[in-house]
Amino acid sequence: MRKIFTGLIVLFISSFIYAQTGSIKGVVYEKSTGEPVPFCNVFLEGTTYGVATDIDGYFNLSKVKAGNYTFKVSYIGYTDYSEKITVQAGKILNKKVHLESSAVRLDDVIITAERQEQKTQVKASIVKITPKQITKIPTIGSEPDLAQYLQVVPGVVFTGDQGGQLYIRGGPPIQNKVLLDGMIVYNPFHSIGLFSVFDSDLIRNADIYTGGFNAEYGGRISSIMDISMRDGNKKRFSGKLSGSPFGAKLMVEGPFKKITPESSTSASYVFSGKTSYLEQSSKIFYDYIDTAGLPFNYTDLYGKVSLNTANGSRFNVFGFKFSDQVRYQAVSDLNWDAKGIGTNFIIVPSGAPVLVKMDFNYSDYGIALVEDPFVVGDIDRERSSSIKGFNGGIRLNYFLGDNELDAGLEISGFNTLFHFNNSLRYLEQEDNTTEFAAFMKYKLTVGKLIVEPGIRFQYYSSASKLFPEPRIGIKYNLLDFVRLKGAAGIYSQNLISATSDRDVVNLFYGFLSGPDELQDEFDGEPIVHNLQTSWHGIGGVEVDVTNRINLNVEGYYKKNMQLTNINRNKIFEDTPENYDKADYYKKDFLVEEGAAYGVDFLIKYDYKRVYLWFVYSLGYVTRYDGIVDYVPHFDRRHNVNFLATYTFGEDLNWEASARWNLGSGFPFTQTSGYYEKL
Repeated sequence: MRKIFTGLIVLFISSFIYAQTGSIKGVVYEKSTGEPVPFCNVFLEGTTYGVATDIDGYFNLSKVKAGNYTFKVSYIGYTDYSEKITVQAGKILNKKVHLESSAVRLDDVIITAERQEQKTQVKASIVKITPKQITKIPTIGSEPDLAQYLQVVPGVVFTGDQGGQLYIRGGPPIQNKVLLDGMIVYNPFHSIGLFSVFDSDLIRNADIYTGGFNAEYGGRISSIMDISMRDGNKKRFSGKLSGSPFGAKLMVEGPFKKITPESSTSASYVFSGKTSYLEQSSKIFYDYIDTAGLPFNYTDLYGKVSLNTANGSRFNVFGFKFSDQVRYQAVSDLNWDAKGIGTNFIIVPSGAPVLVKMDFNYSDYGIALVEDPFVVGDIDRERSSSIKGFNGGIRLNYFLGDNELDAGLEISGFNTLFHFNNSLRYLEQEDNTTEFAAFMKYKLTVGKLIVEPGIRFQYYSSASKLFPEPRIGIKYNLLDFVRLKGAAGIYSQNLISATSDRDVVNLFYGFLSGPDELQDEFDGEPIVHNLQTSWHGIGGVEVDVTNRINLNVEGYYKKNMQLTNINRNKIFEDTPENYDKADYYKKDFLVEEGAAYGVDFLIKYDYKRVYLWFVYSLGYVTRYDGIVDYVPHFDRRHNVNFLATYTFGEDLNWEASARWNLGSGFPFTQTSGYYEKL
């Protein structure tokens, strides 16, 4: 009875406080294009009320005392917006702000949106990549590309220019989840490895979580790449046509209904297509590599239609078709194709400090590798893999002053099909599975301390397993220029790779559902499920060395409690006559365990014409398959990346940039003999 009475008292006090305060919410747009402006400062001058807009340009200032204020919005590269406003108790003031680009470089602005976000958000083990940053990387093929920038992110190891595989803090590609406006993209990189499927001119923002991500993300045990694409121009028609020795690109965009300061209702479109003709052009420009030409080709198509309402609500429909071909003459042909369509909504209720986000997507990915009969004779040696299905969800953000509640429901269903054939065996696996998830996290700010506990419940129907995944993030603003941070959590996933982690180079990138045919026990302990599981522990410090120099140091430990890998030790079929043989030598897949740990250093300098980015990563990756301890081929002990950019010219239209990478060697064991596996 006492607990109920206490709860009623707290509820009454909260209601009383809210009755004496009001809220301000809205959207910030870029005036010339109508595109939302993320991460800009929104504040009430002379007060402590202030926030940064989110990735979609939304902001919410809640629990503001009733009274008169000067409402301001500022961001580097834009003219400050200022307006006198009155906040009324118990009411919400809706604002639509249109920022105008400024010809003056605001380099003397000390408190930037990025710095403010670092002080008010936990954000452990995350790198935010903006279009401006992508353009600073020296590019191969004239066009800036996300794939090339990701190679300089702390904790990322790039193993070569074939396959485009990135290994993030000890996690292979299968453990990295890539989202495009909420849709799962199963293969975001082309076989040549230097190009992604994304048009960098359309990227609004890319959040790269290298570990310790909170409860809103799941289904992978290593990292998350959350990529948001911008809308089409809401003011005027525009286009871009470009070409290089590698390929060509066309982009067009424009409004169906223009956005105006008087009316924020608008509709727009954008279309992008890029293709490679490297197989043809390399015979002219790169004949010193191979006179027959380089066998890489790709085509990427993307389109999006957006509708924005007057109150800030938004509806998007987008689709893509990505394809890739590699033709090694007299060796093999590899082809993969991905296509998808998706939709997402953002609903802004006018009378509540709430954002409601919904999305639903369908995608289909398939890959096939066929060896040339000239090499293997009449034997049909083909490998193919496909994964197709849907994913969707609903998410609620509720703003409570400096605090925030984030909760949601997700569902995904997919079909996986794997086909493998060689001279000794034939293997085919098909599986259908559905995954459900529910999550909730709460951001609590108490003085200098920010605590963000979360919980995610992941249900795997194929395994009949409900997996609880507690998460937590913490930040403490020790000094105005020093911030301590940490994160921890438990993670799980169902999908496994159709290739082994021991393969050094393998362009075949396929998927399988977690197999049921695993051994009964591992290292003396029973195996109770077929999921891959991991827990992360992360701690670090952010230091603003000066107003222009930022230092970020993070130590991490990832314990992989259970991994599933293709069994390269198989020499017997798993049949009754081989009952006496150890599972280690007859199962198609084996359970392993392992760990990844290390420390990442990042120093960033950005002032006037100079941009510097320095990264040093120290990392260790270990695996144990039940008999042998080994290190996978992507275990690189030391990795250094340095990026420098200088902007010059009367209108600052010229830019010179350089990038340097130094890495210690990868593990290597010379092959002394070979026999074909079963």
